[in-house]
Amino acid sequence: MIASQQPTGEKIPARIPRPFFLFLLYQLGWHLLLPLVGLRLWWRGRKDHGYWRHIGERFGFSKQSSQFRQAIWIHAVSVGETRAAEPLILAYLARGEKILLTCMTPNGRRTGQALYASAIASGQLRQCYLPYDICWAVEYFLKQAQPKFGLFIETEAWPTYVFRCAEMGLPLFLINARLSDRSARRVKYFGRAGKALFQAFTGILAQSELDATHYRALGVENCEVCGNLKFDVPINPDLLVLGSSWQADLQRMGRLVVCAASTRAGEEQLILAAWQELLNNISLAPKPLLFIVPRHPERFDEVAKAILANGFSLSRRSETSQQPMLLENIDVFLGDSMGEMPAYYRAADLVVMGGSFMPFGGQNLIEACAVGCPVIVGENTFNFQQATLDAISNGAAVRISVAQLSNILAELLSVTEKRTAMALAAKNYANLHQGATNKIVNAIDEQFKSKLANLH
Repeated sequence: MIASQQPTGEKIPARIPRPFFLFLLYQLGWHLLLPLVGLRLWWRGRKDHGYWRHIGERFGFSKQSSQFRQAIWIHAVSVGETRAAEPLILAYLARGEKILLTCMTPNGRRTGQALYASAIASGQLRQCYLPYDICWAVEYFLKQAQPKFGLFIETEAWPTYVFRCAEMGLPLFLINARLSDRSARRVKYFGRAGKALFQAFTGILAQSELDATHYRALGVENCEVCGNLKFDVPINPDLLVLGSSWQADLQRMGRLVVCAASTRAGEEQLILAAWQELLNNISLAPKPLLFIVPRHPERFDEVAKAILANGFSLSRRSETSQQPMLLENIDVFLGDSMGEMPAYYRAADLVVMGGSFMPFGGQNLIEACAVGCPVIVGENTFNFQQATLDAISNGAAVRISVAQLSNILAELLSVTEKRTAMALAAKNYANLHQGATNKIVNAIDEQFKSKLANLH
């Protein structure tokens, strides 16, 4: 187990001083916007009542149990990060560590409850919302929690938390860290203040050499490449069995399946238009089936209306029990369920990755590759820049424009050999990049060993 580095009450000067005037303006902005923050919670809670629960936690008004002091604090903002953290959390739980898992969204919290139910029941893991980045809320949270060290995942770099942890001597790492070209340019707009924020982390463990290069260009010295945790995320075998049963039914019907995964607002219309063009021109019989799985559950009904408005027949996952029914004569199956994405991937022959056909930055294509499903991505993949480039270079994915979508679908659905080769490449790509969990744990261990050695 990692030796504790919890400060003993004496304040340790920050390694990187806060940019005083910008930080003051930042805090002033937070306080002026507090009424709007409350209004936003109320507004979002109309569709998802989870936003109306545990509101006190968001402002630091939650008493942390003393048994979770000296726990490892892991912050995973929402669903994707909570899933990505799974192999790391399981590794630390296996070492007997206690985990304090924070998030920002109800869906992230629900995902944590589902993934770590046994650890929560045994008292080894606790969940709560991360308080907003307001000085007094941060101070109260850190005083109550007293974590052993903190791990922020991917892009979370809240200034008050980062600088305050540095001042307290509380180790805070940015892990599975990514920084796209666009984000790096934005950080540079803030000059020394932007650089100081990332320099104040105890260490940054980047997904790729490209990400590490961006951090080093900001003056970050303690930065190393550990790979992407998402390659290590275990896939629920029950979901693979479920997807295989769907696939078996579809194969009996002779239907190929394209899954439009994690789609965002505006993308469904583009995909439906391409699908109509495909059906008008392709000679496959029976005609292929389209799965659409929106990224956000509050949009399920909206997407269902769009599908019907475009003249397609529709079946919804929420209207079935254990398996999709009546798939033989429908055009589109709406995946309006949570946590079943591996099942959709397992049943599909091709994946069209959402978030990449409009400037959202793309979604995670690793899980689709892990089940051997070829991926089609659009031109906007800056959130998964290196992973997408690697998948394309390995033959697991192809990048296209929206205008090319119908043609590439027709080609891949018609040419079985090409589709099979991409599926094999996808599996090889996913297996090749595993191992980030051990690298991250070892890197953090080494950080603490060197600190202890310096003390002696």
